Amino acid sequence: MNTHDTTTPAAGELATIHQLPVRVEHGEAIEPDEILTDAEYRARVTQKELAQARWAGYRNDAVVVARTAKKVASHERTKALVGHGMTVVAGLDSWRGRAWDASTMGVYRRQIKAAEAVGDREQVKEWLERMETVKEARHRRIMELPELMKRLMKVGAISLAAAVVMVLLIGILVQVSGAGAFTGVIGGVFDALRWIFTAIAWTWTPLVAVAPWVVAAGVVLGAYREGKQRGKVPGWLATNRGADADLTIDETTIAQALAALRIPQITNYLKEGLPMQYLTPARRDGRGTHAVVRLPAGVTAEKIARRRGDLATGLHRLSKEVWPTTGSEEGILDLWVADKGALAEGAGAYPLLDGGLVDVFKGVPFGRTLRGEPILCPVIERNTITGGIPGQGKSSADRVIAIGAALDPTVELRIWVPDANFDFEVFAPRCSRYVMGAEDEKIAQILADLRELHAEVQARGELLVKYEIPAVTREYASKGVGLHPIFCVLEEAHVAIQHPTYGKDIAQLLVDIVRLGRKRAIHMIVSTQAPTKDSMPRDVTRNCSNGIAFAVGDHVANDALLGQGAYAAGHRATELIPGTDRGTAVVKGFSGERSEIVQVYFLDVAKDNDQVTPLIERSLAALKGSHVPGADRPTSLIEAPAPRDLLEDLDEVLRDVTEPLAAAKVAPLLIALDGREYAGLDGTKLRALLAQRGVKVPSTGNRYPIDPVTIREAMAAQATSDLDEDE
Repeated sequence: MNTHDTTTPAAGELATIHQLPVRVEHGEAIEPDEILTDAEYRARVTQKELAQARWAGYRNDAVVVARTAKKVASHERTKALVGHGMTVVAGLDSWRGRAWDASTMGVYRRQIKAAEAVGDREQVKEWLERMETVKEARHRRIMELPELMKRLMKVGAISLAAAVVMVLLIGILVQVSGAGAFTGVIGGVFDALRWIFTAIAWTWTPLVAVAPWVVAAGVVLGAYREGKQRGKVPGWLATNRGADADLTIDETTIAQALAALRIPQITNYLKEGLPMQYLTPARRDGRGTHAVVRLPAGVTAEKIARRRGDLATGLHRLSKEVWPTTGSEEGILDLWVADKGALAEGAGAYPLLDGGLVDVFKGVPFGRTLRGEPILCPVIERNTITGGIPGQGKSSADRVIAIGAALDPTVELRIWVPDANFDFEVFAPRCSRYVMGAEDEKIAQILADLRELHAEVQARGELLVKYEIPAVTREYASKGVGLHPIFCVLEEAHVAIQHPTYGKDIAQLLVDIVRLGRKRAIHMIVSTQAPTKDSMPRDVTRNCSNGIAFAVGDHVANDALLGQGAYAAGHRATELIPGTDRGTAVVKGFSGERSEIVQVYFLDVAKDNDQVTPLIERSLAALKGSHVPGADRPTSLIEAPAPRDLLEDLDEVLRDVTEPLAAAKVAPLLIALDGREYAGLDGTKLRALLAQRGVKVPSTGNRYPIDPVTIREAMAAQATSDLDEDE
């Protein structure tokens, strides 16, 4: 339908008449109310277009304003500014809450309510007693206020009177001595008072003008700091700038991190408005924060410890910076959280790199606890076992103990490495006995050295009886009477212990030495990857009072290194992460604690960064020209067994056999004769060995019988050949 009718103007007409469209209401047409001339119509249309354009401009302006406002509101600087303001508000609110708690005993009431919720009557009683104690102390302070005011007024009056008397005495002394007039002293005092009051009058106005601003600034800064520590700012105000900011570890953040684990018992507990019970509130402890928390019923500390990584994310930390362990009860969480990045430096430099010696009777430098405190490894009247999966720091830890021992001039050092590696090669000049290698003759030498050490243990027992002392002391170790400390390192001990020929003897000697050598100043360090019943005798692990456990694979290895029941008690090297926690160990026997987590010092032996050789040279210089302790004794040897002769062994096992015997049945007889030499031998391999010696075994029904007569003939031919060669 057209919006208007247009009639072509006739000749001579001044304007075209426009008729407005017909309106329709309720199905009936209604005539237009007005008729516009062409000029009026154009004016009306122009106004409409202007209005539409104006409204379009308004809409565009509104969109621009909205977009600008959104951009400004979401800008990092805006969010940071608003966030800082909210932090100040959160700080003020925290002050309000703390003031309310202080006035109403809110902290104690919440703890009592939490203890009632878990049915802990002892905790309820304890918190009630604490609350009553605080109430009594507060009441006593209030009652003492009037007396305190009286005392202050009395002190002020006495001080004023004393000052007046002192001025009068000074004036009299001045008058009597002729140094001046009495009135001059009094006048001088009044002049000084006048100057002080004048100075106060001059400074009062600017002081009054500035003081409110100073106080306000102090309040804002204090509130901001309080808000940072205890307040909570809305998440939408988080900025990229604060992504790397440290999180203050306190009761609030610990509770939030525990809640984030979504353990049902903790979630329900916090939903009821109950606070976590802190047996030890969060407080500074070395390089981090320590807290002890009683968990809600049904939640063990072990469950939290198993989710160490998840807990670390809630505390904005790396996994190795968060250490949850079991406290005095299964439901008590002992939590230590390192400052952000505090553990990145490890234990730091070895403390004796630049100089100094060691007294092994006081311990040797070993590392630093997670709290950053240096820790010594006690070695006298001790034995040490070190273990963990490869590449986590076992050898490095043994080097640290060994170099500490080497820096005591009275110590004799013996090191055995039944493997081909360079870990201890630089120690050789300081050792009285040093073996490196996995060959049979090297293992035989280790056995000979251990037999020699075992004899030393027995001889020292007689010396203790002779000098009537129960154990070697520093005094007798320095006397040169044969009781100097002996430090022995058996690296990769499982290789020696599992040797098919010498292993059993080595294992038995180790057991006797760790049992008896302790009081005789003989310290044995055994190192292994996994101390199982096959790789390490249990009597060795039981008699090693020092345990050093790097990351291990299971609870069996954990308890072998740290003592029976250590895993169940929460002392777990299984929680150390291979690679991430390299150089970090759980140790026992180093302090009064059941276990400690220690970052071990690292001493490099690489050619381009050799840190050990200068220390060895210092230890040799400390000997002051004397020889290395123990190096003057001749080395005992065990001759390696002569290689076996196959024909002679066949003659021995077939001595009572009159008929040919199948090769498959002869092989087990040789294995029974020497399991190491003939391990894995079968009939096919035996025929091949005989063929190499020129003895052909016929098939004869696929039985390949070996005839004793043929063997003896081959032996006779070999003997004749040997005689011919000798001639």
